[in-house]
Amino acid sequence: MTARPYDVVLYGASGFTGKQTVQYFAQHVTPSEVRWAIAGRNRDKLEQVKAQVGVNVDVLVADSQDETAIDNIVSQTRVLLNTAGPFALYGNKIVDACVRFKTHYVDITGETPWVKELCDRYHDRAAADGTRIIPCCGFDSVPSDLGTYLIVRYIQRELGTSCRAVKAYYQAMGGFNGGTLASVFNIYNSTQVSQVSNPFLLNPTSDRSPEEIDRNRDPEFPQYDPDLDTWVAPFFMGAVNTRVVRRSSALYSQWQEPYGVDFTYQEYLKFDPPIGWLLAVGITAATALFIGAIQQPPIRSLLQPLLPQPGSGPSEKTMNEGWFRCELLGLTSDGRKVWGLICDRGDPGNRATVKFLCESALCLALNEDKLPGDRRGGILTPATGLGDVLAERLRHAGMTVDLDRNFCQR
Repeated sequence: MTARPYDVVLYGASGFTGKQTVQYFAQHVTPSEVRWAIAGRNRDKLEQVKAQVGVNVDVLVADSQDETAIDNIVSQTRVLLNTAGPFALYGNKIVDACVRFKTHYVDITGETPWVKELCDRYHDRAAADGTRIIPCCGFDSVPSDLGTYLIVRYIQRELGTSCRAVKAYYQAMGGFNGGTLASVFNIYNSTQVSQVSNPFLLNPTSDRSPEEIDRNRDPEFPQYDPDLDTWVAPFFMGAVNTRVVRRSSALYSQWQEPYGVDFTYQEYLKFDPPIGWLLAVGITAATALFIGAIQQPPIRSLLQPLLPQPGSGPSEKTMNEGWFRCELLGLTSDGRKVWGLICDRGDPGNRATVKFLCESALCLALNEDKLPGDRRGGILTPATGLGDVLAERLRHAGMTVDLDRNFCQR
């Protein structure tokens, strides 16, 4: 791949999130370091983004449904970064081309039924070729997946024991963009929505005992957590993130690097006292009401036009003033606890997502020789495909990635 003209191509660069990836590359990489280009289906919009950001890069044009045009782009780059969603609608030919041309791939999808299709269709071939296809490299699901990986390996390396469980606790402030909401609605409009509730949807094998399924069911109700001495509630992204973490655990077990016997992972929204219980109950009820509403086709069709549309998103002020923190608690097999934190300033669904995604692509472009696994390939996760290399790049990019209680201040 060293003979290819580009190291990274940013596909979907004229979209709301795509434009932010162009800005990120313009601010954080130099032409001598990374050869990159922008791509999408509309040349005029791409040229506008190029002019607005003030970069001198090539513009490549291809509709996501045009296999010949997509092949032309994918064959020219070592890494394809994709922000054009919903990915179940627009990502199939792009991933197919990446597998055929052995081009590494990253995106920001949270569409687990689509990721399951990729696993079934492409994992074995990509694994044989050493091609890293890594979906879910945004806010869903890097903090959960990478944080769990770091906690588990710390326990094994520094404490000399195994990890039996990790719990993640989220707090965040920001806004939604239209692309994210479009992906959510597309899942509920599809015939695959029933798969979302399967806690082991992304695992390589599906045989599970009733006891194991019960241990890993998504939480449904608010609860008091004695480890935090406050109230927590189900996290609406848990149905995505937990599946990704469990895939990481399963893949590492296949590679003889297991997380732990009967390892479990779960995550929650955290609320500070003294009114944590009230907030936990209120958010749980509101989330249940929204999910119940969008499950009904007539209500869904009424709601969708009223919410942000693809191409739109929060204001610059909202994105700049946003923040997130993911506290992680690792429980060892002998009863000890290890705390960790991943946090940053900036709206999680946009600023943090863009940082996660771009740094993931740069791992593949600049640090391939340091990535976990010798010629590892397949439909991977951030933890299995990028691991410690991504953690280090995020630290250098200003994000807090710690394994202690020195939590950052928002």
